Parts: sequence; C-alpha cells; structure tokens
Amino acid sequence: MSVDLDTVKRVARLSRIAVSEQEAAVMADKINSILGFVEQLNEVDVTGVEPMTSVLPMEMRKRADEVSDGNKADDVVANAPATEENFFLVPKVVE
Repeated sequence: MSVDLDTVKRVARLSRIAVSEQEAAVMADKINSILGFVEQLNEVDVTGVEPMTSVLPMEMRKRADEVSDGNKADDVVANAPATEENFFLVPKVVE
C-alpha cells in the first residue's frame, strides 16, 4: 500500500492543515516509509505467540465489582426543582 501526493493533500485539507507542495511530497515519502514498515511487521509469523502487555509477567490489580449508590444521592438531587426521598419528582404526563 502506498500514499500518493493527492491523498496527502486530501487528508491535509480534511484535517484543516495548510500544506505546501514541497511539504506534501515530504509527507508522502514519510507516510510511505511508515506503511512499508507496517507491511514488514505483517510478514512476521506470530502463530502460537500470546499477546502481552509487558515483558515481565504481571497481573492487573482489580477492584471488587460491588454495586453501590456511590453515597452521593443528596448531591445528585441537590439542584433538582422537586425531590422526595432522593428521587426526582416530575409532572405526570400519562393518564
């Protein structure tokens, strides 16, 4: 895959970036070299290799999954025009 000059100009226009002809040519070369490197990475056989997030084995710290109201019910309804027992009061719309 390669990027031509027109594509670089189009992306720059969509990004609202002012790019001269010379800058667009340099960007096209740089983008093509990056895409070439990505193509090289796609050639590597990674079957049987597990994904990892670090070179050292580690376990993520996890918090307990507990349901709570956050103890902020009073703060949540503080600016409501009408409340009752930490619930919003709204006018009845269905009869």
